[in-house]
Formats: sequence, C-alpha cells, structure tokens
Amino acid sequence: MELYLNATSPYARLARIVLIEKGLAEAVTLKWCDPWADDAALLKANPAGRIPALITEDGTTLSESMLIAVYLDGVSPNKPMIPSTCLGDVLHLAGLGQNLMDAAFTTVIARKHYGNEIEESELGLRRQRAIQRILKQLDGELKKTFASSVNLGEIAIAVALDYLAFRLPEVRWKEAYPQLQVWHAGMVATKSFQQTAFC
Repeated sequence: MELYLNATSPYARLARIVLIEKGLAEAVTLKWCDPWADDAALLKANPAGRIPALITEDGTTLSESMLIAVYLDGVSPNKPMIPSTCLGDVLHLAGLGQNLMDAAFTTVIARKHYGNEIEESELGLRRQRAIQRILKQLDGELKKTFASSVNLGEIAIAVALDYLAFRLPEVRWKEAYPQLQVWHAGMVATKSFQQTAFC
C-alpha cells in the first residue's frame, strides 16, 4: 500500500496513527508530497489533490481520512478502532474531532491566503464560535482517564487538539480546559502520536 501525506496535515496524521495502531505501518510506503504543488502522483491517486490518499494493495485509491481509517480497521485483525460494542459513541467522538479539525484547518488556510483579517468575516467568526463550542463539549464529555487502547473517535479528537496547539496557539485551549489537557496529554504520550508529531 501507499499513503500520500505531509507532515503538517491533521487528516494525514490521523490516517498514519491508525496505520500504526492497527500494526500496518510496515505494509505501507509513505509518499511525502506537497498537496499545494499539484503533485502529479498525488493527483493520480486523488484528483481533488487532497491528502491523505491511500492506494490499496489491489490498486484501489481511497481519499478522506475517516474513510481510509474505516478501510484500515477492516483489513487488520488488531483490536478494532471502531468497535461495534460502542459504535455510536465512537462515531459521535469521531464527528466532534472531525468538525474541530475542519474548523481549525479552514482557519489556518484562510489566514494563509487572505490574511488574519479574514477572521473578522462572518465565516471566520462562525469558525471561532464552533471551535469554542466543541472544546466546551469535549471538556464535559471526556472525563474518563486515558486508556491504553484507543478508538477512532479519541484519535480524531486528540489529533484535532494537537493541531490547534500547533497552528492556533492563541486559542489557548489547554489553559481554558485543564481537564481536557490531562486527557490529551495521555493520548499524545502514546507511541503512535510520538512517531507522527507535527513538525
């Protein structure tokens, strides 16, 4: 298998963490690329030019991090990332993580192309409110201590929180939500998060 990615995409990081957690890291060749440069190989794998993009062993191409995660969960016998015993709860958390990731990533890209003043636009303000609402909800829901085995929802949330700290430190979510910080610290201390840290 081949995975197209870069080192700063939260979406690519989510897929890579799932690879590691599922014991598939050795079965995948990492194809580092710049999705903004219209990389020819990436465009062949995903004409949208987005990462991550996975080429499976039979040559099928998959895009979108959550869909790639579902596929990887199904091809490895390791403990499931989306356990059927708590399917609704896991997908609920995955949705919150995905939405937080989307709001943060869109903010970063908008600033890159239009400057920080874009945050005063209606869409910019809407993204800021969404980030704060999601953080508040996560702080209320993630009360349990970190477990040694993680699921896709927890991975999505931890990646999104790490991306916020990496790209939007002014949000200062760790100071505002110390309980959430404790939960997050346990997640990012794991091998799969250490090996894929943003840089």
